[in-house]
Amino acid sequence: MTELLIRGARHLVTMDDTRRVLQACDILIRDGVVAAIGAGLRTTGEVIAAQDCVVTPGLVNTHHHLYQTLTRAVPAAQNALLFGWLQTLYPIWARFTPDHMYVSAQIGLAELALSGCTLTSDHLYLFPNGARLDDTIEAARDVGLRFHPTRGAMSIGVRDGGLPPDSLVEDEAAILDDCIRVIDAFYDPNDGSMCRVGVAPCSPFSVSRDLMRDAAVLARDKGVMMHTHLAENDEDIAYSMEQFGCRPGQYAQDLGWVGPDVWHAHCVKLDPAEISLFAETGTGIAHCPCSNCRLGSGIAPVRAMRDAGVSVGLGVDGSASNDAGNLVAEARQAMLLQRVAFGADAMSPMEALEIATRGGADVLGRPDCGRIAVGARADIALWDVSGVQSAGSWDPAALLLAGPVTVRDLLVEGRQVVRDGHVVTIDLQSTIDRQNQLARDLNDAL
Repeated sequence: MTELLIRGARHLVTMDDTRRVLQACDILIRDGVVAAIGAGLRTTGEVIAAQDCVVTPGLVNTHHHLYQTLTRAVPAAQNALLFGWLQTLYPIWARFTPDHMYVSAQIGLAELALSGCTLTSDHLYLFPNGARLDDTIEAARDVGLRFHPTRGAMSIGVRDGGLPPDSLVEDEAAILDDCIRVIDAFYDPNDGSMCRVGVAPCSPFSVSRDLMRDAAVLARDKGVMMHTHLAENDEDIAYSMEQFGCRPGQYAQDLGWVGPDVWHAHCVKLDPAEISLFAETGTGIAHCPCSNCRLGSGIAPVRAMRDAGVSVGLGVDGSASNDAGNLVAEARQAMLLQRVAFGADAMSPMEALEIATRGGADVLGRPDCGRIAVGARADIALWDVSGVQSAGSWDPAALLLAGPVTVRDLLVEGRQVVRDGHVVTIDLQSTIDRQNQLARDLNDAL
C-alpha cells in the first residue's frame, strides 16, 4: 500500500458533485485513489506541503494532434484559413516517421503536464512511413499522463475529391483492421485505466460515408468511444451542404455519430437544432477556443450548448493551429470568448475551470477523473499562488483571472509527473533538443 498526503492546501477546488471549495485542507491518497479529504489527516508516506497552493483536479484535454508540435508557426501557414492551412502542412507531415511521432508526442504531453493536464485525448489521423498509434502510446507511458488516443484515418484524397494528398490516405479495410489491432492491444476499460483507445475518422471531407458508418459499428461492437471533427468553420458547412445535401449535425445523425459514446471537435457552427440534437443524445463536444481564434473559425456557442445540457470539454487542438498546448490558458480563453460574445456575466472563471476538469472527464467517459472526491483517481494539480501572477488577488481560487499558467506539482494516479515546476519523468531538455533538430531537418528538406 502506497500513501501520499497533500497537506494544508490553501484552497481546494474539488469539482465534486456539490462543487465545494475548501480551505486549509488535506488530501490523503492511497494506491492512486483519493482516500480522504479533511483537516489534520496523517500518513506514514510522503507529504507534499500545499500551504501556498490552490489545488484542483487535473485538467482534461479532449482534443489534440500531438504530432503537430513539430510544425508550430510554419510561415506559409501562419495566416491561412483551415483548408489552406491543411494544404500547406500536409506535404510536411507526409515526411514524418515513427521517431517524429514519438518525440513530438513527448513534447506535447510534457507541455500539457506543465499546464496542469493529467488526462488527454489525441487524434492521430495520418500514418506515413511506418508511423503507428503505438508511437504516441509509448510516449504517453514514458511521460506518465493518462491517455485516450484515437485511431484516426483519411481515406479520400485529392484524386477522389477530398482535401488530403493521395499519399496520406489509406485503404478503408486496412483502417478498420488497424482500429481492431490497437483496441485489442491497448484498450483498458477498467477504472483507473491509463489508456483507452477511440475510433476517429478524421472529418467529413477526408473519409467516405461508408467508413464513417463502418467505424461507428466497429466502435460500438468493441465498446469504445468515437471522435471526429465537425462544423469547424463556414467552409466546413458549405462542404457539407454541397457534398451531402445537409448540415453536419444531420450528417452525423444519419451515420450513427451521435450518442454518449461520441464526441466531436470544434462545433463552432452548430445551429440551435443541432445543439438540441446533441443535448438530447448525450453527444459531447471538444471546444478549442485558441485554435478557433487562430484559424479565424469563429466563436463556438458554448453558452447555448451548456444551457441546453450539452456535455462540453476543452481541447488545445494541434500545436500547428494553436501554437501552444497550455490547457489552463485554453480555459481562460474559453471564458473570455463567451464574455466577448455574450457579456461579462456569460461565463465565470469557476464554470470555465469546471469545463476544463470534470466537463472534459465526462466527455471522455471518465467519471473517475476530473474531480477530487473520495474514490476518485488521484489526478491532482497544485498551483503556487505565492508568486507575482497572483499577487494582490482577493480570490486565489479564481485561477483563470489571476493565477499561474504552469503548475508547481502534478500527480497522475498519485504519482508525481511535475515537481517544483519541472517534468520529472523524462529528460525534457534532451527531448526539446531532439525536437528542434527534427524540425530543422524538415524545414531543410522543403
